[in-house]
Amino acid sequence: MNIYNIPRNMKGESRILMIFSVKALIYTAVGATIGLVFFLLLRSFNLTILGIVIMGIFGVIGFLVGTLKIPDSNALRLTQKLGGENIDDVVRRFIKFKMKKSKIYLYCKEETKK
Repeated sequence: MNIYNIPRNMKGESRILMIFSVKALIYTAVGATIGLVFFLLLRSFNLTILGIVIMGIFGVIGFLVGTLKIPDSNALRLTQKLGGENIDDVVRRFIKFKMKKSKIYLYCKEETKK
């Protein structure tokens, strides 16, 4: 009798608390840390609840950036080119492009009508 290995789906096994992938957890922590600055600032003005809400909002934004992908849609020109890519990858490439002070030149060929 032969033994066969049955492949199984390993996609969800690297998740923490069922929703956080490692990357999403890191982005959530970075977002919450940025929100912590606002929390400490607002706590000095006795606005602790508002500080907690802002820290939560930054944490959620970090989670969304680390988790979501740009939708693949033909409705917008941007989504046609970037559809299916992670938002953090697109933002990272944009920041690298701007840090190099690169420029894109478009040359349009004019057509003359006779």
